[in-house]
Amino acid sequence: MKRIFVIIVVLFFLSCDKDKAVNNNQYLQNISFSKEINTNLPQYNSLKFPGNSMVITDAGAGIQGIIVVAAGTNDYRAWEASCPNQYPTACSRLTLDGGYAKCSCENSKYSIYIGNGENGEQYSLKQYRTEILGDVIRVYN
Repeated sequence: MKRIFVIIVVLFFLSCDKDKAVNNNQYLQNISFSKEINTNLPQYNSLKFPGNSMVITDAGAGIQGIIVVAAGTNDYRAWEASCPNQYPTACSRLTLDGGYAKCSCENSKYSIYIGNGENGEQYSLKQYRTEILGDVIRVYN
């Protein structure tokens, strides 16, 4: 009986997907998308340099757009460009303010490097996956 229990526990832990980010947020829906960002193009060239970031609002990139951060050499982070603690509205698109994403509706700030809010907000920034394909950064969910 103990062997069966141990096997079940081991199978449970092996079946967990470590790459899958937990993005449960009552305000922001989980949508599927894929956006390829070619850093050789002039509008995205600044992402080749660590410390730079930008908001991309192209159709099909997130809910209200995505924030892409060059956190280091070949280290990119991507976040939803909507305030995470309210439903998407006209004023809930985040803007960049140094190393922070700022929500003008609720006057809150979130780190674009780790996603956490400054004042212990209920939800952190909604993170998306990134993949580096040479000079192309693929952001997807």
